[in-house]
Parts: sequence; C-alpha cells; structure tokens
Amino acid sequence: MAKSMILIVDDDREFTSDLERELRARSYEVATATNRIQAEEMASGKEPDMVVLGTMLPRGETYKFYEWIRGSTKLSETPIVVVDATPEKHLLKGWRKDEGMRIDADDYLMRPVAVAALAARMEKVMSKPMGRPVGKPLSKPAAKVVEKIRVLVADDHAVVRDGICAVLALQNDIQVIGEAVDGKDAVEKALELLPDIVLMDIVMPRMNGLEATKQICSEYERAKVLILSQYDDQENMAAGKAAGAVGFIPKRVASSDLVAGIRSAWAGKTMVNPLAS
Repeated sequence: MAKSMILIVDDDREFTSDLERELRARSYEVATATNRIQAEEMASGKEPDMVVLGTMLPRGETYKFYEWIRGSTKLSETPIVVVDATPEKHLLKGWRKDEGMRIDADDYLMRPVAVAALAARMEKVMSKPMGRPVGKPLSKPAAKVVEKIRVLVADDHAVVRDGICAVLALQNDIQVIGEAVDGKDAVEKALELLPDIVLMDIVMPRMNGLEATKQICSEYERAKVLILSQYDDQENMAAGKAAGAVGFIPKRVASSDLVAGIRSAWAGKTMVNPLAS
C-alpha cells in the first residue's frame, strides 16, 4: 500500500525538522518547503495527501499559498492543518484576522505544540471519511449550514484580543460578535449583543472580570462565561465559579484548549479545564 505524502510548509527549520522526523517515524513520506514558490513547486510535483500550513515571511505569503492550493484543480480538496505562530510572534508572521475569516482548514493549532500531538491530530483528520484516500480525488461536499456559537471576547490588551479572534475566525462553527476592552464594557456588550459564550479576562480596568461575570450571569442567564487568564491558581478558579463562570482556561494553554472549551461550554458538556468543584 502506498504511503501518504505530507507537505510541510513553514520557514521555522527547527519545527519543520522535528515534525518531519516524527512523521517519517510513523511511516509517512514527507516533503518540506520554506517559501511560497518552493511550496507551489513541491505541491505540483508531489500532489500531497495533506498539507501542514505553518507561517512564512513576509506576512501574508502563507495565505497566498493557501489560495493557490484551494484554486488548484488537482489539489483543491487536499486536507490542510494550520499551525499558527506563537502569540508573541503573531503580529509579525501569524495569520491575519481577515485571512482567518476566509480560510477553510481541517484543523487549527497555535504554537507551541508538541510534534507528537500534532501528528496525532493530523492522523485523526486523515482518518475521517472526508480525507482524500491516497491516489484518489475527493468529491466536493455539498455546502451545509453550520450553527454558529456567538462569542464575546473581553480583554483589555488589544494584542490578546486579536490573537483570540484570529484563532476563532478559523472555526466554521464559531463567530466573534464583539470585543470588550474592560469589565464594564463586557457587561454592556453582553446585554446588547446577547452572546452564547463570553471569554472573560480577570484583571481589567474600570471593572474586573469577576465582577463583570457576576453581573452578566445575574442579568443574562443564557450566557456562559469562561474565565481566560494568566492566573490559574485555585483561588481564582474558586472566585470565578462563585461569580457564575462555567469554566477556567489558563492563557498559557489557550491555543490548545480554547476552541474545545467554547464548544464544550456551549453544548453543556464537561469543560477541558473545569472550575474547581
């Protein structure tokens, strides 16, 4: 049986080398590219069964390659896994918010991510019925209406809000309907926009996130508040629960757990990082 071919497109040579080694150990054929022209040549010649789409400089080159591959007759249905830049590098080489709103990826992760965990996620994507079998084209699925989870993002740091919104923009079932710059703004926008989920920072001016959570939960019971903070100690978890929040996601693991946490909270399921009981 022919081996699956995976193309890694990223200009971080250490990341590319580590992922290539992990995939070869799992018996995949691997090709790599560090710039858009090279990526297009590799994709045309090898017709990969999956593309790992990281980041390249200058910013925007990665999206141009995405547009090229989706516009290709032979490669338009190739599964794509996006691996975005770390939060501190996001404004330099990460995916822009407007790009995220137009992309249709099969999975999304933000660095740092362990290559073994990434490889496992990739195998899960390839095992789905929609994955393209080796050597066989995939018929284009019929369009379907996806119910959107409406999210309000409350954080006083614009860079943090932009990073969160970029992650959520890549999800077909999640829509950011508003951003709040402090606790008072979060309360006002929650009552105005009526979100399903509120992502709430703790330390904010005018009104802190805990007080804002308490007000939102008392005045708009439908909203589910997730505390998103760099402070992940038991005291803050307990305070968040007392205020009415349904879950707590530390910012240090937000890239891996944020989307899953939103979906779980919206569905009423157990959270990835539940508040202390």
